Amino acid sequence: MKILYASGLSPNDSSLYRLWALERLGHQVIPFNAYEYRSSNSLLRKIEYRAVIGPGVDRLNRDILQIAQRERPDLLWADKLLWIRPQTLDRLRALGIATVSYMIDNPFGPRQDPGWRVYMKDIPHYDLHVTQRDKNVLDYKSRGARDVIKIQTAYEPTLHYPPPVGWSDKERDRGVSFIGTPYDDRAQTLTRLSRDCGLPVVISGGTHHWVRALDPAAFQSLYREGELHQQQYREAVWRSKISLSFLTHSNQDEFVHKSFEIAGCGGFLLAERSEGHLQRFREDEEAVFFTGFDELQQKIRRYLPDEAARTRIAAAGHQRAVRDGYYNDRQVSLIIERIKSILEKTRPTIQVQTKL
Repeated sequence: MKILYASGLSPNDSSLYRLWALERLGHQVIPFNAYEYRSSNSLLRKIEYRAVIGPGVDRLNRDILQIAQRERPDLLWADKLLWIRPQTLDRLRALGIATVSYMIDNPFGPRQDPGWRVYMKDIPHYDLHVTQRDKNVLDYKSRGARDVIKIQTAYEPTLHYPPPVGWSDKERDRGVSFIGTPYDDRAQTLTRLSRDCGLPVVISGGTHHWVRALDPAAFQSLYREGELHQQQYREAVWRSKISLSFLTHSNQDEFVHKSFEIAGCGGFLLAERSEGHLQRFREDEEAVFFTGFDELQQKIRRYLPDEAARTRIAAAGHQRAVRDGYYNDRQVSLIIERIKSILEKTRPTIQVQTKL
């Protein structure tokens, strides 16, 4: 397929990794970087972000249509993109171009993030919506979505892979490790693990988030290495005895991206217990789970000194992730299969070649 792929594209964005997967699957991908349309003026950028209006929004919609008219792709893949207008999607349909919205955030959840105004109007205009929650499947359909598929987030196999043979605790200088953002009560939980339980907690992530979430003493003692991406992220997982993965309850998560990345990197995964996690890893064999603070600190005390158990479970978790396709190529191919069926119904005279 020929795919116009519109998203914020940078070396640190998972949207770029899905683009790579499409290319590995044999598709011709035309990148469209939405970051190039953000205003350099800080006030105007805030208006664009919150109200989805302004010259950047106008130009983005105009350029997508111009590229579509020139290139005639089979598909527009909008990956976590909030600025496309309903009339743009209708024009693309008139050109015979299918449209899919890949959105792993939750526009219907309690967090009430700004910026969803235009996207909510788009819902009936896309051919396919991709979500990661059962609840959101119903939410999209109740708002007139033509088709919805549930998919899971995935790790990027070119970046997330296990450490060299023989890697051991001698190379691990991160005890109880969390790499990410301080959503919900994560800052308080991690501080308690350190202060009240005396556990060797290490936090990495966006400095501006954590400096606000942690008190000054906790920030000074727990935070290090800054925001980690790509090789740095992978190697931090390798250097962690225990890698924590929390659900984002304010986003109504069933599972989280980080869990699959940790498994892809061959790390020991200690994740918040959920039906989504339990369906994807055998508890205490391929990953370890917790519910609540008391069980969290108990599991850490159980496994932190037991390198053999951690090594065994981490290896089994990685094998499960590979075997069951928790990586981008497999998850992207499932979306393409659904899109192919849509194209076959709407454009029966066109043969769509899909490499899986």
